[in-house]
Amino acid sequence: MEDILVKIVLDSGVEVPQYMTTGAAGMDVRANIEEPIVLNSLERYLVPTGIKMEIPEGFEVQVRPRSGLAIKHGISLVNSPGTIDSDYRGEIKIIMINLSGTPYTIEPGERIAQLVLQKVYRMNFKKVENLEESERASGGFGHTGK
Repeated sequence: MEDILVKIVLDSGVEVPQYMTTGAAGMDVRANIEEPIVLNSLERYLVPTGIKMEIPEGFEVQVRPRSGLAIKHGISLVNSPGTIDSDYRGEIKIIMINLSGTPYTIEPGERIAQLVLQKVYRMNFKKVENLEESERASGGFGHTGK
């Protein structure tokens, strides 16, 4: 894996996001809250992290749910994956949602999401009259069966 330098500013007491294993693609990010937040069923909340970043041009940071929160508690992210653009300098906040039928309490310092650095490619379009044929053609959602 290649290391890319990303400048970071942290609020007081906020930990630098960490990879939890050597093979992890995502760094865990924590809730920067002073009091627990109760997230009721189907409720969403914008959770602060106390982190600002300077992402190098040509990259983005994707915000992804944590699989443990999803499977154990039905907690996910509304816009998954979320994108943090290289020209954004504000605080990173995580839009969490409770998809379960029971309330969930987000604790101060709890690991709530993952951050993944991704290379960005810009699209250039070429207007044409026709597209090359493919096996799928224009088959849409569910056209290949269950």
